[in-house]
Amino acid sequence: MPDDKSKVGEPDRSKVAANQNYKVSQLTQKHGLTQQQARDLIARVGNSRDRLERAARAQRTHVTFKALPAGRTKESPGSTPGL
Repeated sequence: MPDDKSKVGEPDRSKVAANQNYKVSQLTQKHGLTQQQARDLIARVGNSRDRLERAARAQRTHVTFKALPAGRTKESPGSTPGL
């Protein structure tokens, strides 16, 4: 329930407040971000949940992965590939 009865309208669910840890945590858990990355996104794109979701998905697809050293595979040491 709003504190100011004259301010009614769009639900709070459409916004993410950077100063409310539980809202930032929801964003971090859903998109695999750190708290700082989530706060940086909020500062960059605003607090609209839709824009944040799109920006978080775009950021996640631009993550680079460390290459394995030459001769190494994803299998654990001692495992037999293909079994």
